[in-house]
Amino acid sequence: MLLSAQLARKPLVMLDGAMGTELHRHGADVSLPLWSANALIRAPHLVRNIHFWYLHAGADIITANTFRTNIRALDAAGLGARWEELNLKAVEFAFEARERYRAARPVTVAASIAPVEDCYRPQRAPSDTALEDEHGRQAELLALMGAELLLAETMNSAREAAAAARACAATGREFAVSFVCTAEGALLSGESLHDAVDAVRAHGPVALLVNCVSARDMHVPLALLLEAVDVPAGCYANVGPPLAEGTHMRHDVAPGEHENAAARWASMGARIIGGCCGTTPELLARIAGRLAPLPADMIAAGIHRHAPLPPDLAAALAAHHASTLVEGEPSA
Repeated sequence: MLLSAQLARKPLVMLDGAMGTELHRHGADVSLPLWSANALIRAPHLVRNIHFWYLHAGADIITANTFRTNIRALDAAGLGARWEELNLKAVEFAFEARERYRAARPVTVAASIAPVEDCYRPQRAPSDTALEDEHGRQAELLALMGAELLLAETMNSAREAAAAARACAATGREFAVSFVCTAEGALLSGESLHDAVDAVRAHGPVALLVNCVSARDMHVPLALLLEAVDVPAGCYANVGPPLAEGTHMRHDVAPGEHENAAARWASMGARIIGGCCGTTPELLARIAGRLAPLPADMIAAGIHRHAPLPPDLAAALAAHHASTLVEGEPSA
């Protein structure tokens, strides 16, 4: 199902959670430069299982394991000749999981498109010509292989986000762009979210998001994103900053805090919510459970994101939070 159809049928769409850190949690090799793509060769059964677990947790979108299957990453690992094969495997595993799970709800299969170099070092991005070529080839291949949504994610500069958006738009597939920000809401390049949105707006993304920010801080960049967009917006947070080249996470977010934060994002107007680094199928299931009972009028009020919640709905939301908190959990 297309993401636009998902957004038309329900107020909140659940994106899946982390792949790379989940692979590592289950013992898979996620060493660089391939990161999660190692598992396409060495642990394909685990990739399939993780998709299945996220479907069981309530995901409406599952994302193929293509975050590090671009030609630059594969060339660095001496596997450039297997570029088409490994991308096809990744997309097929996601479709296979959807087919075997047979969810009662519609599920969208997305394919991830990451920065061609380092997610956290925008200064390492290559020339505009290289960005156009490499993102163009990757987007075209993933579209050819049937991905229903192209997700250009963890975009750390407006320049690369624009290149990825142009590449996605050229395929004719629906696409979304997600930016990685500081806790204060600036891209890692130092640019503002407003500038980043302006850089991709003309290419027609179906949604815009923020990802890989701690759940404790996500409300700040999300608020800035909601001010800037004229399409559905969303977010997927991590549990804390990566350590040891990203294979371990510092868990800054306490049990229960992530779920409470997700309810806050929904009340602010987020239409798509999922998980980033360090999140698990178990956490996604708790988030989905927490969001499911949110009253529809609260969500609808949040969608009208250019105005604050009416006082009565704000008070009702606060009461809902208080009534569902588990003793000892911090509030969002």
